[in-house]
Amino acid sequence: MRLDYFIANATKLSRKDAKRAIGKGQVELNDQPCRKASVQVEVKDRITLDGVVLSLPGERYLMLFKPAGVISATTDSQQPTAIDLLPVESRRGLHIAGRLDRDTTGLLLLTTDGQWSHRVTSPRADCHKVYRVGLGEPITETAIEMLEAGVQLRDESSTTRPAGVRVVADQLIELTIGEGRYHQVKRMLAAVGNHVVSLHRIQIGEIKLDTSLAPGEFRELTPEERNSVS
Repeated sequence: MRLDYFIANATKLSRKDAKRAIGKGQVELNDQPCRKASVQVEVKDRITLDGVVLSLPGERYLMLFKPAGVISATTDSQQPTAIDLLPVESRRGLHIAGRLDRDTTGLLLLTTDGQWSHRVTSPRADCHKVYRVGLGEPITETAIEMLEAGVQLRDESSTTRPAGVRVVADQLIELTIGEGRYHQVKRMLAAVGNHVVSLHRIQIGEIKLDTSLAPGEFRELTPEERNSVS
């Protein structure tokens, strides 16, 4: 990564202030003065600021109960984002692993670990997602069979992977899918002649939304939850 990015992440300095410190000669790279903010560095390099050795903080892993009306983005000039729900001092370096639509609620994972995030979202990882789906019409046996076999979505060349369906009530199901196509759950239900009126994600892989969290609240993942994604 760039030297100024490293310093900003290892301290409470902004990128601008990190560049300024580098330009003033306050930074040494492997015991040599370095005034080039764009130089590429590695974790193994010895980097000091005013003689103090710097190191990056450990990776972070959070679960957030996303409320409706919040978009899954790190920044947006016009709409509230999931990141906006966190204290300012907790936001640095976090990104979202597996987005939710603006009107969809439930489990959202945030991390600073790009490789872990990729394992959550990659179709090859088979990290299934479970949604509680409110329906406009009672679910039929035929619709269940179609969902469990895989359905053809409009403007798609291939059918969806077989889904898991658990009927909670006539117009409420839990749907388990192993991929993440655009608006997939809504399009799957449309493909079987129904429509979604509410959508709430309750699980990703082995990580379940903590029932003690209220909408907008978050907590760190436990080591067991974090390590369940492999």
